[in-house]
Amino acid sequence: MSGGDLLAVVRAALGPVGAEVDPVQAAARVAWSSLTEPGDAVAGELVTVLGAERALGLVVEACEATEEDGSGGFIAACAEAGVDGAEDPDTFRPVVRSALDRWRPRLGRSDVGDVIAAGRNVGARLLVPGADGWPGSVDDLGPHAPLVLWRRAASAEALPSLAVVGARANTVAGAEAAAEITSTAADAGCAIISGGAYGIDAVAHRVAIAAGAPTVAVLAGGIDQMYPAGNVDLLRNVARQGALLAESPPGTRPTRWRFLARNRLIAALGDATVVVEAGARSGALNTAHHAGQLGRPVFAVPGAFSSSASVGCHRLVAQGRAQLVVHPRDPADAALAGSLPAGAGAGAGAGVVDEPLAGARLDPEVLRVLDALGRRAMSDHDVAVRSGMSLAEVADALALGQLQGLVTHTSGGWVRA
Repeated sequence: MSGGDLLAVVRAALGPVGAEVDPVQAAARVAWSSLTEPGDAVAGELVTVLGAERALGLVVEACEATEEDGSGGFIAACAEAGVDGAEDPDTFRPVVRSALDRWRPRLGRSDVGDVIAAGRNVGARLLVPGADGWPGSVDDLGPHAPLVLWRRAASAEALPSLAVVGARANTVAGAEAAAEITSTAADAGCAIISGGAYGIDAVAHRVAIAAGAPTVAVLAGGIDQMYPAGNVDLLRNVARQGALLAESPPGTRPTRWRFLARNRLIAALGDATVVVEAGARSGALNTAHHAGQLGRPVFAVPGAFSSSASVGCHRLVAQGRAQLVVHPRDPADAALAGSLPAGAGAGAGAGVVDEPLAGARLDPEVLRVLDALGRRAMSDHDVAVRSGMSLAEVADALALGQLQGLVTHTSGGWVRA
Protein backbone atom coordinates (compact mmCIF):
# COMPACT_ATOMS: atom_id res chain seq x y z
CA MET A 1 0.00 0.00 0.00
CA SER A 2 1.43 3.39 -1.00
CA GLY A 3 1.86 6.20 1.49
CA GLY A 4 -1.01 8.16 -0.05
CA ASP A 5 -3.32 5.14 0.02
CA LEU A 6 -2.46 4.47 3.66
CA LEU A 7 -3.23 8.03 4.68
CA ALA A 8 -6.56 7.79 2.87
CA VAL A 9 -7.34 4.61 4.81
CA VAL A 10 -6.42 6.34 8.08
CA ARG A 11 -8.62 9.32 7.28
CA ALA A 12 -11.53 7.01 6.52
CA ALA A 13 -11.01 5.14 9.81
CA LEU A 14 -11.02 8.42 11.72
CA GLY A 15 -14.22 9.52 10.01
CA PRO A 16 -15.29 13.08 9.18
CA VAL A 17 -14.90 14.21 12.79
CA GLY A 18 -11.22 13.31 12.59
CA ALA A 19 -10.54 15.84 9.82
CA GLU A 20 -8.43 18.00 12.14
CA VAL A 21 -6.13 15.09 13.09
CA ASP A 22 -2.81 14.61 11.30
CA PRO A 23 -3.22 11.21 9.56
CA VAL A 24 0.55 10.64 9.60
CA GLN A 25 0.64 10.91 13.39
CA ALA A 26 -2.52 8.79 13.65
CA ALA A 27 -0.95 6.06 11.51
CA ALA A 28 2.17 6.14 13.68
CA ARG A 29 0.04 5.77 16.79
CA VAL A 30 -1.62 2.69 15.29
CA ALA A 31 1.86 1.27 14.62
CA TRP A 32 2.87 2.03 18.21
CA SER A 33 -0.24 0.25 19.53
CA SER A 34 0.86 -2.87 17.68
CA LEU A 35 4.41 -2.51 18.97
CA THR A 36 3.64 -2.15 22.67
CA GLU A 37 1.44 -3.60 25.36
CA PRO A 38 -1.26 -1.37 26.91
CA GLY A 39 -0.01 1.20 29.38
CA ASP A 40 3.67 1.09 28.34
CA ALA A 41 4.91 4.23 30.09
CA VAL A 42 8.15 4.48 28.11
CA ALA A 43 6.25 4.46 24.82
CA GLY A 44 3.74 6.94 26.19
CA GLU A 45 6.45 9.38 27.25
CA LEU A 46 8.25 9.12 23.90
CA VAL A 47 5.09 9.65 21.87
CA THR A 48 4.03 12.61 24.02
CA VAL A 49 7.38 14.42 23.84
CA LEU A 50 8.71 13.43 20.42
CA GLY A 51 5.49 12.83 18.54
CA ALA A 52 4.38 9.40 17.38
CA GLU A 53 6.05 9.52 13.95
CA ARG A 54 9.46 10.74 15.10
CA ALA A 55 9.52 8.43 18.12
CA LEU A 56 8.70 5.45 15.91
CA GLY A 57 11.44 6.37 13.44
CA LEU A 58 14.03 6.59 16.22
CA VAL A 59 12.96 3.20 17.57
CA VAL A 60 13.21 1.56 14.15
CA GLU A 61 16.63 3.14 13.60
CA ALA A 62 17.90 2.00 17.00
CA CYS A 63 16.58 -1.55 16.55
CA GLU A 64 18.12 -1.88 13.09
CA ALA A 65 21.49 -0.41 14.08
CA THR A 66 24.42 -2.67 13.21
CA GLU A 67 26.48 -1.80 16.29
CA GLU A 68 26.03 -3.84 19.43
CA ASP A 69 24.28 -1.01 21.25
CA GLY A 70 22.24 1.15 18.89
CA SER A 71 20.71 3.21 21.67
CA GLY A 72 23.31 5.98 21.77
CA GLY A 73 21.71 8.19 19.12
CA PHE A 74 18.28 7.38 20.49
CA ILE A 75 19.24 8.56 23.97
CA ALA A 76 20.84 11.74 22.61
CA ALA A 77 17.66 12.58 20.67
CA CYS A 78 15.54 11.97 23.77
CA ALA A 79 17.78 14.20 25.89
CA GLU A 80 17.64 16.97 23.30
CA ALA A 81 13.83 16.79 23.17
CA GLY A 82 13.49 16.81 26.96
CA VAL A 83 12.20 13.27 27.51
CA ASP A 84 11.84 12.69 31.24
CA GLY A 85 14.89 10.89 32.63
CA ALA A 86 17.05 11.25 29.50
CA GLU A 87 19.16 13.94 31.18
CA ASP A 88 20.83 11.12 33.16
CA PRO A 89 22.18 8.73 30.47
CA ASP A 90 23.52 6.19 32.98
CA THR A 91 20.02 5.71 34.42
CA PHE A 92 18.12 6.16 31.17
CA ARG A 93 20.25 3.76 29.08
CA PRO A 94 19.03 0.52 30.75
CA VAL A 95 15.44 1.78 30.48
CA VAL A 96 15.88 2.33 26.75
CA ARG A 97 17.61 -1.01 26.22
CA SER A 98 14.86 -2.84 28.08
CA ALA A 99 12.19 -1.05 26.03
CA LEU A 100 13.94 -1.77 22.72
CA ASP A 101 14.25 -5.43 23.73
CA ARG A 102 10.48 -5.50 24.34
CA TRP A 103 9.62 -3.82 21.06
CA ARG A 104 12.19 -5.32 18.68
CA PRO A 105 10.41 -8.69 18.21
CA ARG A 106 7.24 -6.89 17.08
CA LEU A 107 8.83 -4.55 14.57
CA GLY A 108 7.36 -5.21 11.16
CA ARG A 109 4.94 -7.79 12.52
CA SER A 110 1.81 -5.74 11.86
CA ASP A 111 0.87 -3.58 8.89
CA VAL A 112 -1.00 -0.40 9.79
CA GLY A 113 -3.32 -0.78 6.81
CA ASP A 114 -4.22 -4.34 7.81
CA VAL A 115 -4.87 -3.27 11.42
CA ILE A 116 -7.20 -0.49 10.32
CA ALA A 117 -8.96 -2.78 7.84
CA ALA A 118 -9.57 -5.33 10.60
CA GLY A 119 -11.13 -2.63 12.77
CA ARG A 120 -13.35 -1.36 9.98
CA ASN A 121 -14.48 -4.93 9.21
CA VAL A 122 -16.32 -4.99 12.53
CA GLY A 123 -17.60 -1.43 12.23
CA ALA A 124 -15.08 0.09 14.63
CA ARG A 125 -13.89 3.66 14.43
CA LEU A 126 -10.33 4.73 15.21
CA LEU A 127 -9.90 7.36 17.93
CA VAL A 128 -6.73 9.30 18.69
CA PRO A 129 -6.08 12.26 21.01
CA GLY A 130 -7.44 15.46 19.53
CA ALA A 131 -10.18 13.76 17.52
CA ASP A 132 -13.81 14.39 18.32
CA GLY A 133 -15.01 11.49 20.44
CA TRP A 134 -11.68 10.89 22.20
CA PRO A 135 -12.50 10.59 25.93
CA GLY A 136 -10.34 13.27 27.47
CA SER A 137 -10.55 11.68 30.92
CA VAL A 138 -8.09 8.95 29.86
CA ASP A 139 -5.43 11.63 29.39
CA ASP A 140 -5.30 11.79 33.20
CA LEU A 141 -3.34 8.53 32.98
CA GLY A 142 -0.33 10.48 31.72
CA PRO A 143 2.29 8.24 30.07
CA HIS A 144 0.03 5.25 30.79
CA ALA A 145 -2.77 6.68 28.63
CA PRO A 146 -3.83 4.65 25.59
CA LEU A 147 -2.10 5.49 22.31
CA VAL A 148 -5.28 4.85 20.32
CA LEU A 149 -8.77 3.60 21.01
CA TRP A 150 -11.14 1.58 18.87
CA ARG A 151 -14.85 2.19 19.35
CA ARG A 152 -17.99 0.38 18.27
CA ALA A 153 -20.81 2.65 19.32
CA ALA A 154 -24.33 3.81 18.68
CA SER A 155 -23.51 7.35 19.77
CA ALA A 156 -20.86 9.40 21.51
CA GLU A 157 -23.03 11.31 23.97
CA ALA A 158 -20.97 12.72 26.82
CA LEU A 159 -22.58 12.09 30.20
CA PRO A 160 -21.40 11.86 33.80
CA SER A 161 -20.27 8.28 34.22
CA LEU A 162 -20.17 5.74 37.01
CA ALA A 163 -17.85 2.74 36.86
CA VAL A 164 -19.53 -0.31 38.41
CA VAL A 165 -17.20 -3.26 39.03
CA GLY A 166 -17.09 -6.34 41.20
CA ALA A 167 -16.70 -10.07 41.50
CA ARG A 168 -17.27 -12.44 38.61
CA ALA A 169 -18.64 -15.05 41.02
CA ASN A 170 -21.09 -12.69 42.67
CA THR A 171 -23.70 -13.53 45.27
CA VAL A 172 -27.43 -12.89 44.89
CA ALA A 173 -27.11 -10.01 47.36
CA GLY A 174 -24.28 -8.57 45.27
CA ALA A 175 -26.32 -8.74 42.07
CA GLU A 176 -29.22 -7.00 43.79
CA ALA A 177 -26.95 -4.24 45.10
CA ALA A 178 -25.33 -3.75 41.69
CA ALA A 179 -28.75 -3.59 40.03
CA GLU A 180 -30.09 -1.00 42.46
CA ILE A 181 -26.99 1.20 42.29
CA THR A 182 -26.90 1.01 38.48
CA SER A 183 -30.63 1.69 38.12
CA THR A 184 -30.36 4.69 40.42
CA ALA A 185 -27.37 6.05 38.50
CA ALA A 186 -29.15 5.54 35.17
CA ASP A 187 -32.22 7.40 36.43
CA ALA A 188 -29.94 10.22 37.57
CA GLY A 189 -28.53 10.61 34.06
CA CYS A 190 -25.25 8.70 34.35
CA ALA A 191 -23.62 6.45 31.78
CA ILE A 192 -22.44 3.11 33.18
CA ILE A 193 -18.86 1.94 32.65
CA SER A 194 -17.74 -1.66 33.25
CA GLY A 195 -15.66 -4.46 31.77
CA GLY A 196 -18.19 -6.77 30.11
CA ALA A 197 -17.20 -9.72 32.32
CA TYR A 198 -19.41 -12.25 34.06
CA GLY A 199 -20.88 -11.35 37.43
CA ILE A 200 -21.25 -7.76 38.59
CA ASP A 201 -20.05 -6.31 35.26
CA ALA A 202 -22.79 -8.14 33.37
CA VAL A 203 -25.45 -7.09 35.89
CA ALA A 204 -24.44 -3.45 35.51
CA HIS A 205 -24.56 -3.56 31.71
CA ARG A 206 -27.91 -5.40 31.62
CA VAL A 207 -29.59 -3.02 34.05
CA ALA A 208 -28.27 0.01 32.15
CA ILE A 209 -29.61 -1.40 28.89
CA ALA A 210 -32.99 -2.13 30.48
CA ALA A 211 -33.09 1.43 31.84
CA GLY A 212 -32.26 2.90 28.45
CA ALA A 213 -29.01 4.40 29.72
CA PRO A 214 -25.74 4.46 27.74
CA THR A 215 -23.26 1.84 28.91
CA VAL A 216 -19.64 1.29 27.93
CA ALA A 217 -17.75 -2.01 28.07
CA VAL A 218 -13.96 -1.74 27.99
CA LEU A 219 -12.46 -4.84 26.38
CA ALA A 220 -9.18 -6.46 27.42
CA GLY A 221 -8.38 -7.59 23.86
CA GLY A 222 -9.05 -6.21 20.41
CA ILE A 223 -12.32 -4.57 19.46
CA ASP A 224 -13.23 -7.73 17.52
CA GLN A 225 -12.66 -10.01 20.51
CA MET A 226 -16.04 -10.53 22.20
CA TYR A 227 -14.95 -12.01 25.52
CA PRO A 228 -16.16 -13.87 27.49
CA ALA A 229 -18.00 -16.02 24.95
CA GLY A 230 -21.05 -16.30 27.17
CA ASN A 231 -21.51 -12.52 27.05
CA VAL A 232 -21.35 -12.07 23.27
CA ASP A 233 -25.02 -11.16 22.96
CA LEU A 234 -24.75 -8.78 25.90
CA LEU A 235 -21.71 -7.05 24.40
CA ARG A 236 -23.52 -6.64 21.09
CA ASN A 237 -26.40 -4.99 22.95
CA VAL A 238 -23.89 -2.72 24.70
CA ALA A 239 -22.54 -1.64 21.30
CA ARG A 240 -26.06 -0.93 20.09
CA GLN A 241 -27.00 1.22 23.08
CA GLY A 242 -23.64 2.54 24.25
CA ALA A 243 -20.13 1.61 23.19
CA LEU A 244 -17.41 -1.01 23.18
CA LEU A 245 -13.91 0.35 23.64
CA ALA A 246 -10.53 -1.33 23.17
CA GLU A 247 -6.96 -0.05 22.97
CA SER A 248 -5.23 -3.17 21.62
CA PRO A 249 -5.22 -3.77 17.85
CA PRO A 250 -8.02 -5.90 16.40
CA GLY A 251 -7.17 -9.59 16.69
CA THR A 252 -5.41 -9.20 20.06
CA ARG A 253 -6.49 -11.91 22.47
CA PRO A 254 -7.34 -11.05 26.10
CA THR A 255 -4.70 -12.10 28.64
CA ARG A 256 -4.36 -11.77 32.39
CA TRP A 257 -2.02 -8.80 32.02
CA ARG A 258 -4.32 -7.06 29.56
CA PHE A 259 -7.27 -7.45 31.92
CA LEU A 260 -5.25 -5.67 34.61
CA ALA A 261 -4.17 -2.95 32.17
CA ARG A 262 -7.78 -2.57 30.99
CA ASN A 263 -8.86 -1.72 34.53
CA ARG A 264 -6.99 1.59 34.45
CA LEU A 265 -9.21 2.68 31.53
CA ILE A 266 -12.39 1.78 33.42
CA ALA A 267 -11.16 3.87 36.36
CA ALA A 268 -10.22 6.80 34.12
CA LEU A 269 -13.51 6.76 32.20
CA GLY A 270 -15.61 6.83 35.37
CA ASP A 271 -16.23 10.07 37.24
CA ALA A 272 -16.60 7.77 40.25
CA THR A 273 -16.10 4.05 40.84
CA VAL A 274 -18.14 1.68 43.00
CA VAL A 275 -16.94 -1.80 43.95
CA VAL A 276 -19.99 -3.94 44.69
CA GLU A 277 -18.33 -7.23 45.65
CA ALA A 278 -14.67 -8.19 45.62
CA GLY A 279 -12.71 -11.10 47.00
CA ALA A 280 -9.28 -10.65 48.51
CA ARG A 281 -7.64 -10.74 45.07
CA SER A 282 -10.41 -9.48 42.84
CA GLY A 283 -9.52 -7.49 39.73
CA ALA A 284 -12.08 -4.94 40.91
CA LEU A 285 -9.60 -3.92 43.60
CA ASN A 286 -7.12 -3.11 40.85
CA THR A 287 -9.72 -0.79 39.28
CA ALA A 288 -10.32 0.86 42.66
CA HIS A 289 -6.57 1.34 43.10
CA HIS A 290 -6.30 3.09 39.72
CA ALA A 291 -9.31 5.27 40.51
CA GLY A 292 -7.71 6.28 43.79
CA GLN A 293 -4.44 7.17 42.07
CA LEU A 294 -6.40 9.35 39.65
CA GLY A 295 -8.19 11.12 42.49
CA ARG A 296 -11.59 9.73 41.51
CA PRO A 297 -14.17 9.02 44.23
CA VAL A 298 -14.22 5.34 45.20
CA PHE A 299 -17.13 3.58 46.93
CA ALA A 300 -17.50 0.05 48.28
CA VAL A 301 -20.67 -1.88 49.11
CA PRO A 302 -20.60 -3.65 52.49
CA GLY A 303 -21.61 -7.27 52.83
CA ALA A 304 -21.71 -10.00 55.45
CA PHE A 305 -18.41 -10.19 57.32
CA SER A 306 -18.45 -13.94 56.74
CA SER A 307 -18.72 -13.56 52.95
CA SER A 308 -15.49 -14.06 51.02
CA ALA A 309 -17.03 -11.99 48.21
CA SER A 310 -17.00 -8.90 50.46
CA VAL A 311 -13.49 -9.14 51.93
CA GLY A 312 -12.01 -6.76 49.35
CA CYS A 313 -14.76 -4.18 49.83
CA HIS A 314 -14.36 -4.25 53.60
CA ARG A 315 -10.61 -3.77 53.31
CA LEU A 316 -11.05 -0.81 50.99
CA VAL A 317 -13.26 0.89 53.55
CA ALA A 318 -11.21 -0.15 56.59
CA GLN A 319 -8.01 1.20 55.03
CA GLY A 320 -9.62 4.50 54.08
CA ARG A 321 -9.43 3.87 50.36
CA ALA A 322 -13.16 3.89 49.69
CA GLN A 323 -16.30 5.45 51.09
CA LEU A 324 -19.01 3.16 52.38
CA VAL A 325 -22.15 3.07 50.24
CA VAL A 326 -24.90 4.06 52.66
CA HIS A 327 -27.57 4.77 50.03
CA PRO A 328 -27.75 3.45 46.45
CA ARG A 329 -27.60 7.03 45.16
CA ASP A 330 -24.27 7.85 46.86
CA PRO A 331 -22.04 6.74 43.92
CA ALA A 332 -24.26 8.50 41.36
CA ASP A 333 -24.19 11.72 43.36
CA ALA A 334 -20.39 11.62 43.42
CA ALA A 335 -20.23 10.93 39.69
CA LEU A 336 -22.58 13.83 38.95
CA ALA A 337 -20.59 16.15 41.18
CA GLY A 338 -17.26 14.99 39.78
CA SER A 339 -15.92 14.70 43.33
CA LEU A 340 -16.80 13.24 46.71
CA PRO A 341 -19.87 14.66 48.46
CA ALA A 342 -19.12 17.55 50.79
CA GLY A 343 -17.73 16.42 54.11
CA ALA A 344 -16.78 12.93 52.92
CA GLY A 345 -13.19 12.20 53.73
CA ALA A 346 -12.89 8.46 53.37
CA GLY A 347 -12.78 8.23 49.60
CA ALA A 348 -9.64 7.88 47.54
CA GLY A 349 -8.07 11.19 46.70
CA ALA A 350 -9.13 12.73 50.02
CA GLY A 351 -5.62 12.89 51.42
CA VAL A 352 -5.63 9.39 52.90
CA VAL A 353 -2.43 7.40 52.57
CA ASP A 354 -2.95 4.82 49.81
CA GLU A 355 -1.61 1.75 51.54
CA PRO A 356 -1.54 -1.62 49.82
CA LEU A 357 -4.24 -4.10 50.60
CA ALA A 358 -3.36 -6.70 53.17
CA GLY A 359 -3.20 -10.32 52.12
CA ALA A 360 -0.91 -10.31 49.09
CA ARG A 361 2.15 -10.63 51.31
CA LEU A 362 1.06 -14.17 52.03
CA ASP A 363 1.93 -15.14 48.45
CA PRO A 364 5.56 -16.36 48.47
CA GLU A 365 6.24 -15.33 44.87
CA VAL A 366 4.98 -11.80 45.50
CA LEU A 367 7.26 -11.69 48.54
CA ARG A 368 10.21 -12.72 46.36
CA VAL A 369 9.69 -9.98 43.79
CA LEU A 370 9.12 -7.41 46.55
CA ASP A 371 12.40 -8.44 48.15
CA ALA A 372 14.12 -8.24 44.76
CA LEU A 373 12.97 -4.70 44.03
CA GLY A 374 15.55 -2.15 45.09
CA ARG A 375 15.51 1.61 45.40
CA ARG A 376 15.61 2.16 41.64
CA ALA A 377 13.06 1.04 39.10
CA MET A 378 13.82 -2.40 37.66
CA SER A 379 12.90 -4.30 34.50
CA ASP A 380 11.26 -7.73 34.54
CA HIS A 381 14.61 -9.24 33.57
CA ASP A 382 16.44 -7.58 36.48
CA VAL A 383 13.76 -8.74 38.92
CA ALA A 384 14.10 -12.28 37.54
CA VAL A 385 17.89 -12.19 37.99
CA ARG A 386 17.66 -10.93 41.54
CA SER A 387 14.80 -13.19 42.61
CA GLY A 388 15.95 -16.38 40.87
CA MET A 389 12.53 -16.77 39.27
CA SER A 390 11.65 -17.29 35.62
CA LEU A 391 10.42 -14.35 33.54
CA ALA A 392 6.95 -15.93 33.40
CA GLU A 393 6.84 -16.32 37.20
CA VAL A 394 8.05 -12.75 37.65
CA ALA A 395 5.38 -11.43 35.27
CA ASP A 396 2.62 -13.23 37.19
CA ALA A 397 3.96 -12.15 40.59
CA LEU A 398 4.32 -8.51 39.50
CA ALA A 399 0.80 -8.57 38.05
CA LEU A 400 -0.55 -9.89 41.36
CA GLY A 401 1.52 -7.35 43.30
CA GLN A 402 0.12 -4.56 41.14
CA LEU A 403 -3.39 -5.93 41.63
CA GLN A 404 -2.88 -5.62 45.38
CA GLY A 405 -1.28 -2.18 45.16
CA LEU A 406 2.16 -3.38 46.30
CA VAL A 407 4.09 -2.53 43.13
CA THR A 408 3.62 -0.08 40.30
CA HIS A 409 5.09 0.28 36.82
CA THR A 410 6.79 3.56 35.90
CA SER A 411 8.62 4.74 32.81
CA GLY A 412 11.78 3.34 34.38
CA GLY A 413 10.42 -0.07 35.33
CA TRP A 414 8.92 -1.68 38.42
CA VAL A 415 9.04 -0.09 41.85
CA ARG A 416 7.40 -0.69 45.22
CA ALA A 417 4.12 1.23 45.50
